[in-house]
Parts: sequence; C-alpha cells; structure tokens
Amino acid sequence: MKDKTIDYVLRSTWMAVAKMYNEQASVKNSTMATGFALISIDPETGTPSTALGPKMGMEATSLSRTLKAMEEKGLIERSRNPEDGRSVLIHLTDYGREMRDFSKHVVKTFDNVVKTEIAPEKLNNFLEVAQQINELINSKKIYTKEQALAKK
Repeated sequence: MKDKTIDYVLRSTWMAVAKMYNEQASVKNSTMATGFALISIDPETGTPSTALGPKMGMEATSLSRTLKAMEEKGLIERSRNPEDGRSVLIHLTDYGREMRDFSKHVVKTFDNVVKTEIAPEKLNNFLEVAQQINELINSKKIYTKEQALAKK
C-alpha cells in the first residue's frame, strides 16, 4: 500500500466491500442497495420515505429507483403517514422481513469475521481514524467555500 493516497485506500476498500455485498445479495436476486434499504426500514412501525435517504446516505433519485424496484419485488408497501398526510411510510412485507433478516446476517457475518481476524487495538485505531476523517469533512476543515470559489 506504499505511496497510495488515503482517498485511494478508502475507495478501493469500499469498492471491495460493495462487490462482496452485491455478490451475496445476488444469491437472493437482490442488490446491496436493496439490502441496506431493508435494514434501514423499521420492521414494526415502518419508516417515512423522507427519512430513508439521509439514513442510508443516498440521493433521492437513487432511493426512488431502489424503492420502486423493492415494491415491484414485493419487499415493501407504501402507505400514508397518519401523523403527516404529506409523507409516505414504507412498510416491510413478510417477504421484505425475510430478506431483511438475510441482509442483516450478511452484514453481521462480515462484521464478525473482521472483528475475529483483526486485533482489537488495530480495529479501534481504524474506527477512530475513520471518525476523525468524517469530522474533518463535516466541519469543512479540508475544503472551505472560499477555497472552492478561489479555484474557479
């Protein structure tokens, strides 16, 4: 990994994880995006569609396509939100609950294997560094608006 940028390491690692998840999801004729959506939906009360995007880190258009495909496969049902008539609640069907359990199992298996194979102090260091990188990004310490405008 010598001479690799932090960005490269993050992207290539996430791409490997995404590929692995998509391979597992394909066993059930599904996708990683569908699996993450299933995990993000409250199995008891449902979840407002507007809350799913931010929860999953997805753009609205991508989420709309994912939800449409999920509805067509019989994984979810949409209903009016009784607390806010303008929004829609996403509920899991029985098949959706079954697939949610499968998705959770895939994620937990990955998590457990990583925790078994990597020493706890190394894993804690990784998580701490990842959190700090997120904080740097979220606090705009890497690129400010002024820097972006100056580059134009």
